[in-house]
Amino acid sequence: MPTTSDLERVLRGAGLRVTRPRLAVLDAVHALPHADTEALIEAARSRVDGVSHQAVYDVLRVLADKGLVRRIQPQGSVARYEARVHDNHHHRVCRVCGDISDVDCATGQAPCLTPTPDVDDGFVVDEAEVIYWGRCRSCTSAPAPTDPSADPQTTVVLQQREA
Repeated sequence: MPTTSDLERVLRGAGLRVTRPRLAVLDAVHALPHADTEALIEAARSRVDGVSHQAVYDVLRVLADKGLVRRIQPQGSVARYEARVHDNHHHRVCRVCGDISDVDCATGQAPCLTPTPDVDDGFVVDEAEVIYWGRCRSCTSAPAPTDPSADPQTTVVLQQREA
């Protein structure tokens, strides 16, 4: 985990003023890889009392724009944030529990950065976003749901409709 001094240097290096909300959010992103905005708001508030939802959203946008954090949003998921940037890594997403984990790209020449040869129109690829979908180890050992109402996400939706 980076120290407060490390985070201050990172912010200044990106041309940003060092503020308590920025430090709190950047620290939270480092502490909670792949966290959603709500988790980051809660974590930032534990570091800086009274920081608003809007302030956290604004800080996340600025940090992402400056390349200090990466925003990912797997299909069907809310936006998630991570501090691991500029290394072209990919992600695994469990279809059952939603767990997200990092997957390093191939070493040496990254095959995901080379489009098929028939698509050579001068477009230069500098990053690829690959998401591997499946079931994590924990969910693989559990029986697969056969009934849609057995899916925890579907159950929540069904319960909300019944209420």
